[in-house]
Amino acid sequence: MTIYVCGDSTAAAYAPERAPITGWGQLLEEYLPDHRVVDAARGGRSTKSFLAEGRLIDIERVIAPGDLMLIQFTHNDTSDLVWRHTDPNTSFVSNLSIFVHTAWLRGATPVLMTPIPRRYWRDGELQETHGAYPDAIRRLALTRHVPLIDIYRMGTAKLRELGEEASAALYMHVEPGVYPDYPNGQTDDTHTRHAGAALYARMTADALRALKLV
Repeated sequence: MTIYVCGDSTAAAYAPERAPITGWGQLLEEYLPDHRVVDAARGGRSTKSFLAEGRLIDIERVIAPGDLMLIQFTHNDTSDLVWRHTDPNTSFVSNLSIFVHTAWLRGATPVLMTPIPRRYWRDGELQETHGAYPDAIRRLALTRHVPLIDIYRMGTAKLRELGEEASAALYMHVEPGVYPDYPNGQTDDTHTRHAGAALYARMTADALRALKLV
C-alpha cells in the first residue's frame, strides 16, 4: 500500500537546510514503517491552487487500488487571494469532493483530514482557528461516508493540555543565530518543528490504525 498526502505547507516535506521547519507528512512513514508514503503536499496550496496546478492529476496517474489518499487543506483556502480562496460551504467542499471521487475512481480510499490547529493564545486561552472550514470537512465526511481524521480537534486538545508555554516547542519558535535559514529567528504559530510534526504524524498513524485502514 502507498499512502499519498495531499495538502499544504503544514504537511509538506522540507530539505535539511530548511531546518527546523518540518511537515507532518514527511515524518508519517516513521510511524507507518510497513507502508510507503508519498508526500505530495506543497507550501502555499489551497484546494483550488493544488487542483489548478494539476497536482491531483499527477497522483491520479499513479495511485492504485488499495492505496490511501490523505486530503488535508484549509490554511490557504482561507486566503483573500482569488487564486487560493475558497468558500467553506461551496467551492471548498466541491474541491474536496474532487479529491474524494478521484481516489474512488482509481480504487483507492480517500481520507479527509481537518487542518492542524494554529497555536494562537490570548489571555491564557487557546483560540479557535480556521472558522467554518473544519466543520465543512466533517460534514462532507459524514454525508459522503468518507473516513475522517479530526487532527484539528485532537491537536487543539493536546495544545490545551500542554499549555501556552510548553506548546511553543511544537511550532516554529526559533532563536536568532541557531539555524542558518533563520538568522534573525522566527515566531510562527502555524508551521511545526520536528516535535510538532512528529506529534501530528503519530496522531495520523494512530487514527489510520483505529479506522483499520492500515
